[in-house]
Amino acid sequence: MNKITRIVSLLLLLNCFFACQSAPDWNGAVDDIYIDWGIKSNFTAEEGQFEASFGIENRSQLTLGENGWALFFSMSPRGILSTQNANITHLNGDWYKLTPEEGFSLSPGERIEIPYLGIEGVIKESDAPMGLYFVFYSEDGESEEIVAVNNLEVKPFIEDQQRLRGTMDEEAPYSAESQYESNANLVKLNKEDLFPIIPTPYKVIEGDGEFSIDEKTTIGFADGLSNEAEYLGEKLSSLTGVKFSSQAGTTDNQGIILKLANIEVNGKKEEAYQMDIDQNGVTISGTDPAGVFYGVQSLLALLGNDAYLNPQLPLSLPFVAIADSPRFGFRSLHMDVVRNFQTKETIKRTLDIMAHYKLNHFLFYTTEDEGWRLEIPGLPELTEVGGQRQHAKSMYEPSVHPGYGSGPFSYMEGKHGSGFYTKEEFIDILEYAKDRHITVIPVLNFPGHARAAIKSMEKRYLRLMEEGDTEGAEAYRLIDPEDQSKYMSAQSFKDNVVNVASASTYDFYLKVVDELTKMYAEAGLELKKMHSGGDEVAEGAWTASPQAKKLMEKLPEIKDPKNLQTYFFRTLLEKLADRDLEMHVWEEMVLLKDESGVYSPNPEFVGKKVVPYIWNNMFDYPDLGYQLANMGYDVVLCNVSNFYFDLAYSNDPEEPGLYWAGFVNTKNAWAFAPYDWFKTTYKSSMGRIIDREEEFKDMVRINPDAKDNIIGLEAQLWTETVKGRDMAEYYMFPKMLGFAESAWAAEREWEKEADLVKMDQSIAKGWNQFANRVGQTAFPRLKWWNGGYNYRIAPAGAKVLDGKLYANVNFPGLQIRYTTDGTEPTMTAKEYTGPVEISGEIVLKVFDDTGKGSRAIKVSPKNWELRENK
Repeated sequence: MNKITRIVSLLLLLNCFFACQSAPDWNGAVDDIYIDWGIKSNFTAEEGQFEASFGIENRSQLTLGENGWALFFSMSPRGILSTQNANITHLNGDWYKLTPEEGFSLSPGERIEIPYLGIEGVIKESDAPMGLYFVFYSEDGESEEIVAVNNLEVKPFIEDQQRLRGTMDEEAPYSAESQYESNANLVKLNKEDLFPIIPTPYKVIEGDGEFSIDEKTTIGFADGLSNEAEYLGEKLSSLTGVKFSSQAGTTDNQGIILKLANIEVNGKKEEAYQMDIDQNGVTISGTDPAGVFYGVQSLLALLGNDAYLNPQLPLSLPFVAIADSPRFGFRSLHMDVVRNFQTKETIKRTLDIMAHYKLNHFLFYTTEDEGWRLEIPGLPELTEVGGQRQHAKSMYEPSVHPGYGSGPFSYMEGKHGSGFYTKEEFIDILEYAKDRHITVIPVLNFPGHARAAIKSMEKRYLRLMEEGDTEGAEAYRLIDPEDQSKYMSAQSFKDNVVNVASASTYDFYLKVVDELTKMYAEAGLELKKMHSGGDEVAEGAWTASPQAKKLMEKLPEIKDPKNLQTYFFRTLLEKLADRDLEMHVWEEMVLLKDESGVYSPNPEFVGKKVVPYIWNNMFDYPDLGYQLANMGYDVVLCNVSNFYFDLAYSNDPEEPGLYWAGFVNTKNAWAFAPYDWFKTTYKSSMGRIIDREEEFKDMVRINPDAKDNIIGLEAQLWTETVKGRDMAEYYMFPKMLGFAESAWAAEREWEKEADLVKMDQSIAKGWNQFANRVGQTAFPRLKWWNGGYNYRIAPAGAKVLDGKLYANVNFPGLQIRYTTDGTEPTMTAKEYTGPVEISGEIVLKVFDDTGKGSRAIKVSPKNWELRENK
């Protein structure tokens, strides 16, 4: 080595040494960076805006400068109007980026506030930024170090300006007193007078006496009912620890007999059953196996609290004769597993408790913008790309970027952004549902809400192009690569609509349907019902697509790109014709838009096995569902003001959930009149009390001869704010009990009452009775079933008057326990039985008979005086 070479080598080594020494270790430093976030006010100079602020405190030894880093996060989508000290940029969906402005410097020991102004009020802790992470860039801007943020504090929502959505919000601020007033008309009833079966059977004749189930009791079953007998035996064995035998055939010496019979109850044959319990035992007769199965569920409910609180033999059943059938043949729960993933075990738990409450359809939402959750043979990218969320360099990458707090890396511990069901797992779910008489309806949501599929197929396209397979790459591609359309979806996506002018889009759809069909066949089923979404296609889609323009030139009757959605669905139905599917859709799919954006019902798909789902009963066109039913469509009602389980129970900032359409509790799900939903739509999305007679006087009503076109009801669980199984169950229970009553039980007398004052009085009486049944008979079963469900128990309502504390609960029969020393009450704390003299702070907590409790609340005379003075 010559002298010059040695000098050059030495210089390179020195340069590398100093560069390596000076490279900051951000991976360790971020643990010493503390971030807080809070809402300052929803009452800003302009209505419908909010002011919030990030605080960043640098306790590390490194300086955050004016370049070289960005802070990424997820946040309930809101438009950003202005910022100070940094820039906040909306990237796509709920994905945002905070970057330093020129001159930014945050040295060790310093703190900086970054206030910003955005659109739409924010009142929930679950709205706070989530999944924060830093990305640090080298000078060339290419290499990056990604570090998740562990230190985030969400500041409490204390002031009314933080707890209300602005001057338009007419809800009362959440407080213990507001809940006390809400519960004020509820009265506890005698448990002995409460019938434990939910939903309520059509006809019940109670006898005098009890039949005991003991270790000698056998289950006899007729041909075709082995599944129902096995199910009952497993539940009884799980409850008692004793194995119950079942025998084919029905003889007089068997304690429980399951059989088929020609039964009609309330004009219904399908799923109808009769149950007779007397000194000879239990006989459950059903028109079909499903009817027998629902009789089994009623038997399990009849066992009562004692059986579930202290499970041991013998088990007592009251003498009774029940004749029962469902009001609606379609009783469904929708579950979104895309926004946040749920495990196979969670799905099976959900299916089993659905079956107990006699629901018979499950809309399994496995495809959406934010993910693709089902393995499809032959298209591995759908789960390799669409099944996981992780940091992307930009929204244009062929990947699914972070969302809903999923963070920068796929499969992060405690996160729910990544995951999918293998083919075998999906078949297992199908078989499990089949045994419980539940039809699983798969979803492939097109033409909007399709981002995960689009990005997955772009990854496939690039792979095959690199392999030189141009023809294979073009197959199943879902975009027009020259499309320059600008739009923003309801969830703030800018790239989630497929190319409806390309044959490859339809080929993709058919490929997925055919693979689903094979999976159903492996589960011993036929794929008969499919949901194709069709909702929320954004204004502006296809407006700058060369392929769409060319299509419209060939079809001049399509005068506006908006109606390419109708073209898509028409074409899809034609291509699916030989598969004989009943296609379920959101209401938008069977509507037409004129040039001004006004919707009108489209009669084109009447009589073509198309079933629209109606969610909108509050906004621009609240009578569209009745218009569609009158037109001849079979419709499913999913009314947002009653059945959207993802909407928060209340406006309590600590109560998670969404509220774009208001708030939904168990009573909302119970108090629903399907043939006149206007009279059970009480509030606007902003809490304004609706004058139902005046506001809905010009609305289209259901024609008497079209009532049968309302085939059923569905509850929705979208999961933007749902993190894991416990949260999913908390959102569902006890709302599902109210929904089940609306879907199964016979028409309530109050539904027929035209006088709204009298109707509301009748509803109040009926709700008091049902609320007692929930509080006194339902919770112990939920605590036992499958090891226990995470049902919600609401905090106590409370007020202070003349130095006394008054408290109540939303489900009579629950207990209130309290302490005066500041500790959190347990089941051994003093029980509230009436007004209590109060001189200092009291802590209250609600419990059910199992010991499961609510969140604790604190009440003191001082707080009340401050509130009253304010």
